[in-house]
Amino acid sequence: MTVAAWALAAGVPALAVALVLIAATFRRRLVAITVRGASMEPAYRDGDRVLVRRGRLPAPGQVVVVRDLPTTGPATAAPPTATARAVSGPTLLIKRVAAVPGDPVPRDRVAALAGVPERYVPHGQLVLLGDNPAASFDSRHRGYFAAAQVVGTVWRSLPAPTRPQGGSRRRHGDR
Repeated sequence: MTVAAWALAAGVPALAVALVLIAATFRRRLVAITVRGASMEPAYRDGDRVLVRRGRLPAPGQVVVVRDLPTTGPATAAPPTATARAVSGPTLLIKRVAAVPGDPVPRDRVAALAGVPERYVPHGQLVLLGDNPAASFDSRHRGYFAAAQVVGTVWRSLPAPTRPQGGSRRRHGDR
């Protein structure tokens, strides 16, 4: 017997069961993230909150949140030090998608990819750029990002919190 069938059999109103199931579905598909750093200014500023939709394939121009893990791609420069922040737990970055698999490699805009042999972005890779190049650690510095590390695409901005957030909230930082 499913949880929903059990709840209905136990006399729990159908509307309450439906609301719980909808909330559980949204919780799996959506995550609220607080922006840290200046890499996406002016679109998103330090402290802005965004709602990220999981499980969607990004397209060029969309903004994504990605887990910052080591890459096997080329790297030509260190991250901007003025905006580096230490964040406990996995670091999440917010960046704009510049190219997806099958798109031409943007060598003219991405120094770290100037010497790659392929003409097109390989399968499973993305080119991600911050809107504020002076404060962004992105594909210009490290090359490709693994598409598998994308948490999701930014769906919408959220209102600013009215009280301080606890340590359990997900956050991401810029490097």
